[in-house]
This record gives sequence, structure tokens and C-alpha cells, in this order.
Amino acid sequence: MCGIAAVHDLTDDPDEARLRAGAALGERMLDRLRHRGPDGHGTRRVGRTWLGHTRLSIVDLDGGDQPLPDAPGRRWVVANGEVYNHEDLRGALPGPFRTRSDSEVVLHVLAERGASGLHDLRGMWAFCVADEDGGVWLGRDPLGVKPLYWARHDGRVLAASELRAFPADVREHVEEFPPGHWWTPADGLVAYVDLYAGTTDRFTSRDDARGAVRASVVHAVRERMMADVPVGVFLSGGLDSSIVAAVLARSSAEPVHSFAAGTPDSPDLAAARLVADTLGLVHHERVYTDDEVVDVLPRVVAVTESYEPSLIRSAVPNYLLAELAARHVKVVLTGEGADELFAGYHHLRDLSEAELADALVDGVATLHHLNLQRCDRVTMAHGLEARVPFLSRDVLAVAQRVPTAWKLLGEDGQEKRLLREAFAGWLPDEILWRRKEQFGDGSGTADAMDRVVDSLVPDADWTAVRFEGLPAARTREELGYQRLFARSLAGIDAARVLGRFATA
Repeated sequence: MCGIAAVHDLTDDPDEARLRAGAALGERMLDRLRHRGPDGHGTRRVGRTWLGHTRLSIVDLDGGDQPLPDAPGRRWVVANGEVYNHEDLRGALPGPFRTRSDSEVVLHVLAERGASGLHDLRGMWAFCVADEDGGVWLGRDPLGVKPLYWARHDGRVLAASELRAFPADVREHVEEFPPGHWWTPADGLVAYVDLYAGTTDRFTSRDDARGAVRASVVHAVRERMMADVPVGVFLSGGLDSSIVAAVLARSSAEPVHSFAAGTPDSPDLAAARLVADTLGLVHHERVYTDDEVVDVLPRVVAVTESYEPSLIRSAVPNYLLAELAARHVKVVLTGEGADELFAGYHHLRDLSEAELADALVDGVATLHHLNLQRCDRVTMAHGLEARVPFLSRDVLAVAQRVPTAWKLLGEDGQEKRLLREAFAGWLPDEILWRRKEQFGDGSGTADAMDRVVDSLVPDADWTAVRFEGLPAARTREELGYQRLFARSLAGIDAARVLGRFATA
């Protein structure tokens, strides 16, 4: 996990002064991403492209500094994220390889298989590759687990991991680089994967479905244990993070550290303690007060780079949780994605089978604007890498084979029944069958947020004309977050970067 920045010159024949100006621009962008890579940084001008990288050292601690070159030293890469199947790819590609870094395989995949070979990379990643002849490639993983933004302005393409990196005079041009795409100046923006393409054989046996779901999740967790540093787990006390913790505990030869956050007496803290005790985890808690929520809120909005209320509510405890976890580990696994795959959300409860099928596809497609954005930003604000096993492409493929009817709410009102059945015996029954709560609710943060809305938006403001320069707020709370967003990211066009929450 790292931060990347790149500046590529598109003009016909840029002179040395122009290339130096682009490099200076890139240096300023990289400075705003140092929190993503506290272990070091590197830069290089390659042809007409400047590459920058801030590093959080997780794989190949000694040899993985970036930018990384190919063997001839003419093509270089900066990458953010992890390629979990890099060892398999090393065995299938001719090499030679200079390091043990998973990011190096990006260079070899492009060299041997072209941009279409990006489909073979399993993991979460965003990258820029440049060569001495002037070529450049940008790419992002299929689900957008890792962030990437870009802007085309004044004959240059600028790219970076976060919105804050872009200078003020470029911000109105910044857009999200779409997941599942690559770009070159010659080819433009190209989609390389359709996660729902083709027909899918549905399970006809519930036992087969349970076994396949369990096996895919176990494999995904073990795959995401790839690291040369300790791996911990965020433990909310809900089903999804508890399943991840259970698999991690069974798979790790070392004690597993777990982390939970909430206000005093919050239900999440109590449930997480039970799971940690049952699994024998080394458990840590971050107990916070309403005053701490108020104090940290402006920072959380700035870090999350969003103003969607449910996202900010859940980002507050996650931010405090990441702050705690970063003192003990560099990598954590989380439960993100299970609700989108197995219909865990309250708003899905009353949908028909056809409506639910469409809603689940949409939920996965928009995760990069929502939970994944929150997950990345609040952890990387503290130099911590978060990995999301439920969003493995293998788990996604298995979840697609589960008939939508099996994901509908049961007569007893229990959501995600098949997922729960798949891990029967792995967790205490009171956790396995605990009803879904939003993290901001179960942690106690929602109550605290309700009590501070008045300070964010006084009555007179809420009844007056909505805040100029941003989409009309749907709620008083959202208006408060919009103001904080505008304060920290002045000039960003929300419609270009916030997805479906960009308009009222």
C-alpha cells in the first residue's frame, strides 16, 4: 500500500524547461501523499513522464522501493496496492525479475501480455508505467479497491491516489479514473474486464453453495495474509468481520491482533470482545467520547474526501480504529463487501427477487465511491493498509452463482442466511446470528453525530439558501459535511468524483 503521483506531457515536443516544470508539479503532488507511505519515497523522470511514489513497506522490505525498473532499465512502474497472485505470475512469465516486490509483475505482464493481461492480476492496485520512449500506461483494479484520480490540463495528464494531491488550478478538471480500465495516449480509456460477463451456472444444492462460499472466503483471507509484516483484523463484532477474524485465527501461525472501536457500552465493543475471547485474539479497543467525535469530524471529512452522511458516520469510528491499529500492525483485514454480495443491508429487505438482483450488481459497482473509499482513506491516513477478502474476484464469482432467491430475507427476518450457515461452528451462535447494524450505529457514533448537527448547521443556515457551489443538501447533516468538504478540497467538482452521491 502506497501513494502514487504521475505527470505525463502530451505536447508534441516538450523542451527541458517544460519537463522540469512538470516534475516540480509532481513533487508538490507527492508531498501531499506522504501519509500514505511513511516508510520512504522515490521519484524518477522517465521519458516525458515524471513518476512519484510514497512507500508503506509490506512486501520485499529491502528491495521494493519504487519507482521500479525492468531489467534493461527503460520501463518503470509506480504502483499502489497488492498483487496477491504475483508468485504464480512470476512462475508463468519469463523475467528476469530484479526484486521480490509484487508490483514488479505489472511490468512483466505488460511486456509479455500487453494491457489485456491486466485481467490476470488478482488483487487491489492502481499504477502508472512509463518508458524512456515516451509511452505511458495508467490502470486500476476491476472493483476500484485502490483509488486513482486524474486530470487532463494544459497539455499534461496528472494522476494521483487522492484528490488532495492536485494543485488548486487543476482541481476543476479532476475526475475519477474508472475501475477496470487502462489508458494510454494512443488508445484512450479501455475497459479490460466485465465481472458479470457470460452466463453463470447457479447452484442447485444449498450444501454445495455453502461449501463453495466457505472455501472461497477461506482462500481469499489466506491469500490476503501475503506480507512480510504482521497482519491484524478490524473487528466490529458483526458477522462479516468476525468471519474474517475466524479464518485468520485458524490460518495464522502467530497471534492475531484484533481492533475494535466504539463509545462506552456500545454493542459493537461487547460483541467484538466475545469474538476475540472465543478465537484467542490479542484484542485492542479504542473507546471514545462524544467530544472526541466532534473534534475529529473535520479531519475525517477531509481524509475521506466525501460528504455522504452514512459514509462519514461510519468513517469516524473507522478513523479512530485505524489510528489505534497503526500502532501495532501495518496491515488489517476487514469485512467490506459481504453485504453487497449476500444482501445484508436494511434497504434491500423489501425488494423483489428481480429488484434485488439489480440492486446487488449496482451495490458492487458503486463500492469504490462508498465503503471502499472510506476504507482506503481512513486507514492510509495513518499509514495502514486495509485488505478486503470478501471482494476477491473468486468470492464474487461464487456469490454470483448463489440464486438471488436464496439471498432474500427469510420469514424470520434474518439477512445473509446462507453466509451464516456456511460458517456454522466457526463463531459463537450469538455472533453468527446477530442482526445487521450499521457500523456508525453499533459503535455508538450515530447518537453522538445527532447531537452535534446543530453546531454544524444552525437553524438559520438550514432554512436559508443552500450552500453555494455544491449540490443541494438532502439533509441538514449533509449540508454540514458539504461545508467541511469544500473547506478542505476547494475547487473539486463533486459531480466528477463522488458518483451517485454528487447530486441531491
